[in-house]
Amino acid sequence: MVSHKNTSNSGAAVKPENRRRINAERSAYFARREAAKVLRVVLQGDGRRRAVGSIKSLVYSPSVKNKKGTFALVCQTLKHLFIIKEVLKAASILNSKWKKQEELIYVIVYDILFGQAVLSTGDAEKFLWRRKDVLQSALGFHLKRRQVKTVQELVALHETPDVSKPRYVRVNSLKLDVESAILELKKQYRVQKDDLVPDLLVLPPGIDLHDHPLVVNGSIFMQGKASSMVAAALGPKPGWEVLDACSAPGNKTVHVAALMKGEGKVLACELNKERVKRLEDTIRLSGATNIEILHADFLKLNSNDPSYSKVRAILLDPSCSGSGTASVRLDHLLPSYAAGHTNDADEERLNKLAAFQRKALEHALSFPAVERVVYSTCSVHQIENEDVVKSVLPLAASYGFHLETPFPQWQRRGLPVFEGSENLLRTDPVEDKEGFFIALLVRKITNTSKAFTRYKCSGREGVVSKKQLALRPFPAKLSKFWLNVPRNRGSKLSFKKSKI
Repeated sequence: MVSHKNTSNSGAAVKPENRRRINAERSAYFARREAAKVLRVVLQGDGRRRAVGSIKSLVYSPSVKNKKGTFALVCQTLKHLFIIKEVLKAASILNSKWKKQEELIYVIVYDILFGQAVLSTGDAEKFLWRRKDVLQSALGFHLKRRQVKTVQELVALHETPDVSKPRYVRVNSLKLDVESAILELKKQYRVQKDDLVPDLLVLPPGIDLHDHPLVVNGSIFMQGKASSMVAAALGPKPGWEVLDACSAPGNKTVHVAALMKGEGKVLACELNKERVKRLEDTIRLSGATNIEILHADFLKLNSNDPSYSKVRAILLDPSCSGSGTASVRLDHLLPSYAAGHTNDADEERLNKLAAFQRKALEHALSFPAVERVVYSTCSVHQIENEDVVKSVLPLAASYGFHLETPFPQWQRRGLPVFEGSENLLRTDPVEDKEGFFIALLVRKITNTSKAFTRYKCSGREGVVSKKQLALRPFPAKLSKFWLNVPRNRGSKLSFKKSKI
């Protein structure tokens, strides 16, 4: 009995230690798999040059449980990826089974060679741990070939300095007012209001808010200043119908909904299936109830369809090179950046992006009841910004649009490459820590008797510029509009002066 009692006490004394070890192994096991999933999306997007989202946005999505651990593991694996690939190539230890899980292999090899995590759990971990000596030998050979003594020296050759910028958070007025958010955040941080965007708050750099209750429950969104300026520039009013043409991940979408005080309707258009899921998560977190998701190609929406006859504002933030936010997005960790493609995007890719952006902006201008269109990019390249706007100005004028100046007090304006470019807005990647571009096109139709007329056909209505009505024959860019004007056989197309 005494012996049995002593054995029990001994076991009880060891048990907490075993529990801690088991918990550490279990936590590391799941963290590696979460990191591998994120890494797969990141690398596939980088390979196609069409990212689903930034590294940060993917890691901090609701589906990732251990956000801090996963973020650190993804970043460190990417930081060492060029070494890891060379080591695996030299070691020649992977069979076809493990090559199919290459992202998980990259994460585990990082842990074996450079990390401190426990590796006794998991088949992949056991497979690679048994070959630890081979991996370390291959690493030594690689360092010698590159003529460096340490891994730190080798990594330093590829490093880009970190960008230190204030932490901006946008208060989600659908759930919380600005003053209440300030009171709550001031309990831990120094907080001040932004001088430009009313619902934006500024906190010191380097603050991690991802686990803060206000972020978790959607009361505040971590959104940069330049990004927050886009929806504010659009200036949607409560009760309007607004179309967000390229919506995911949805931060600007829910900002529009908040500016509209949850009244009216926001149509959130997104083509990519995976990005639609992220959009749904963002909308759910925001608490917005006036957003309708369109899983569709914006370019294929019929602007004269009755479904869009009440759309009064369009936010167009299309795919772009992302050159203005490369450092913020951690793009310097991506393989394409190391290969020299991300920093100076190749001319062919930029031309393709600009062609798409131009088509999207022309299409946005064709919606008959639209009064305000914001075109924005997170690019520093003229070809995606001023050149796109300049190319559509003749068409915009024929529809009755003109450039207006968003945030007149902002000093950095568009490049002086055409008359009127001073109405455009730019943010600088060095001075403002982000490179953004915003153009605001406005159509004033308060006095339509002079410049505009409304067509009516078979119960369907729209607005058309009298300049367009007078054109014979119609230019190629306008012919599509006239082909889309609804006409049934035997129906009469009539025009009448009216105020809208």
